[in-house]
Amino acid sequence: MGPACPILRSFDEDQARDFYIRYLGFVVTFEHRFEPDLPLYLGLRRGDCLLHLSEHHGDCTPGSAVRIEVPDIDAFHAEITGRGHPRARPGITDQPWAREVQITDPAGNRLVFWQAQAPE
Repeated sequence: MGPACPILRSFDEDQARDFYIRYLGFVVTFEHRFEPDLPLYLGLRRGDCLLHLSEHHGDCTPGSAVRIEVPDIDAFHAEITGRGHPRARPGITDQPWAREVQITDPAGNRLVFWQAQAPE
């Protein structure tokens, strides 16, 4: 079995591309529309992380959440902070189990990027 690939709801292609590609650093792996004026289904990758974004009504629910492990949360935070986003200024939160950066995408989906806490 391979890793899960979440499908997240998307409403606005331009906002989704800016958020996921420019701001978070994902790359497009595929794009599909049944017709030019129909909803977009988009595949994204960053490292080993795969995400699918769908504008199709029945594919998924807006406001979902997904946890994505990153090897260096400080470097990831510095990278996205350097790019900036008009609606996202996340910080790093220290939880007992992980260090996390939580960001809400333009469709209201919550992405939690995390790195395990070092043992004491």
